[in-house]
Amino acid sequence: MINKDFFEALRDLEAEKGIKQEVFISALEQALTAAYKKNSGEARNAQVKLIPEKNTIKIYSYRTVVDKVEDEEKEISLVDAHQIKHSYKVGDLVMQEESTKEFNRIAVQTAKQVITQKIKEIEKQSVYKDIAEKEGKLIVANVKRIDGENVYLEIGGTTLEGLLTKRDMLPTDHFKPGDKVKVYVRHIHNDFKGTVVQVTRTHANFVKLLLEMEVPELTNGEVTIVGIVREAGLRTKIAVTSSVPNLDAVGACIGNRGSRINPVINELNGEKIDIINYSENPAEYIVSALSPAEVSEITVDTAAGVANVVVPENKLSLAIGKGGHNVRLAAKLTGYKIDVKPTTIDSSAHKSNDVVSTNSANIILDDDFFDDIDE
Repeated sequence: MINKDFFEALRDLEAEKGIKQEVFISALEQALTAAYKKNSGEARNAQVKLIPEKNTIKIYSYRTVVDKVEDEEKEISLVDAHQIKHSYKVGDLVMQEESTKEFNRIAVQTAKQVITQKIKEIEKQSVYKDIAEKEGKLIVANVKRIDGENVYLEIGGTTLEGLLTKRDMLPTDHFKPGDKVKVYVRHIHNDFKGTVVQVTRTHANFVKLLLEMEVPELTNGEVTIVGIVREAGLRTKIAVTSSVPNLDAVGACIGNRGSRINPVINELNGEKIDIINYSENPAEYIVSALSPAEVSEITVDTAAGVANVVVPENKLSLAIGKGGHNVRLAAKLTGYKIDVKPTTIDSSAHKSNDVVSTNSANIILDDDFFDDIDE
């Protein structure tokens, strides 16, 4: 039976769960009204009202005053209405309180279901709201279990699991239950199974956030990352700049004897990281982007977005990189298609008035090659 104890329980829930009593009241009134109409007849107009200040429940049926009654469940004649209150006129609603005695058992069952469901719904929304704030951020989680090639992480402060798939791990990553692991929260969404938290260690932003943890100048705005590209497990290239006079942006990121960049490299299990100065001069930018290779000569066609680069023959493999990753990353970073050739090949065919000689890659990247570059 819905009584004082019931309303006291609602107040306790508010204190314990932080869920306003009004939230339960509104949901209960809707559910109880539907349950009453189902029990007494769907055609009937009725409304259940919970009155917590009086620790009581009221059920009201209402009918419209009409001259001629066609539906006794929803209408009442003017004559009959005047027997209740003489001021009623056609079109008014006549509300009458109904007995709750026969409805109490159904009301209690319905109330329990609604409250349980509402608590789960609100807690789910609360958890989602909390974890949603972590999207696009770096977190430290504990390895909870390993299922095949998937690693499930325990995210502190929540009841949710993070999913780290094989494609989101570095080739050199090896975890066991209980390990602490840094991950980038790539995406959070709800599906029929609940909230899914997708985390990764292969996204370029993972490296960016790791570096920001080590370099105060990045967090305070003195140094800015202009571009970052990555082939996880192999190499990351980062272009930086500074608006502060005489501040060495690259040096700030590397630190004294690598004190700032080394913790990042260690977290990435030895992945190579090239940090270069951004330049608005395309030739200078491309030369820097091809680091650690030395460039002998470069010709840039800015209109076509193509750069022809000549490197010493013994530096060709370094310029191209394993599987072409170095020149491919340089192309992604700068936005230029890069044709790299050694000095033994006659580079005069590539020369024009736009040749820029430097002191500071035989592979041609065609359209299909660039279309295959991952975002």
